[in-house]
Amino acid sequence: MRAPVPGLVPGLVAGVAGALALRALRAAPPGGPDRWERTNHAGRPVTLLEGPAYAVGAATGAALLGGGPGPVLATTAAAALGALDDLAGDSSSKGLRGHLGALARGQVTTGAVKVLGLGVTGLATAALVDRGRPDRGRHDSGRPDSPSTLDTLVGGAVVAGTANLLNLLDLRPGRALKVTLALGALAATRPRSAVAGASAAGAAVGLLRPDLAGESMLGDTGANAAGALLGTALVQGAGRRGRWAALAVLVGLTLASEKVSFTRVIESTPVLRELDALGRP
Repeated sequence: MRAPVPGLVPGLVAGVAGALALRALRAAPPGGPDRWERTNHAGRPVTLLEGPAYAVGAATGAALLGGGPGPVLATTAAAALGALDDLAGDSSSKGLRGHLGALARGQVTTGAVKVLGLGVTGLATAALVDRGRPDRGRHDSGRPDSPSTLDTLVGGAVVAGTANLLNLLDLRPGRALKVTLALGALAATRPRSAVAGASAAGAAVGLLRPDLAGESMLGDTGANAAGALLGTALVQGAGRRGRWAALAVLVGLTLASEKVSFTRVIESTPVLRELDALGRP
């Protein structure tokens, strides 16, 4: 008999917990429903309560079966920082460049607080992942050695960068959740990242239907939580070279997002366009 998939139980728990959390939050939204209501790209009202629900589901799954404190910290801290931007932020500054530019002018925006907070969260998460993991880093000779301070810094940047990238994708129904599902399922195939990856994917599955229907969206709360958890899974499963490669890709995509619209690229590429629209009414 084949052994069950290592991340199956956390994934199922995350999906059920996320779906139940959204139902409970919609029945009794903190601060009232208007506090969480926004208008989506199509001009329709949607609720941001999906974000907290995702964080609850993903963190619950990540806490199971020895997933470690890193994934839970990444998910909850990133969600809290995203909620700050969702509920107290303004649109005067947009994008990484806009927030950092405002900070350089002496204007502290909620976005800048979130960017700096994600950096601290990523570093703390990577430190937790690396603690007690002597086989994490590797010399060019292939011999295992203890992770260096630089390894941890790179890992922290990967967690923060993935949290930011997922937020950039949450512009159409289902888009960010589909990416989370795909990357989380891939991470779940590796033993070290199975719990974190399955939790990210499971919570996405549990909330995909209302997101695709245009009833709810992740917002910064959910997108940052999903990205941070995916980044943590990547740090858990990748070696030194993998972390550097991931960071290079994240930096490239983040810089590209300041110049190019991801939505425009997706809509002009037939395969990506079909995948992006899959499941929408």
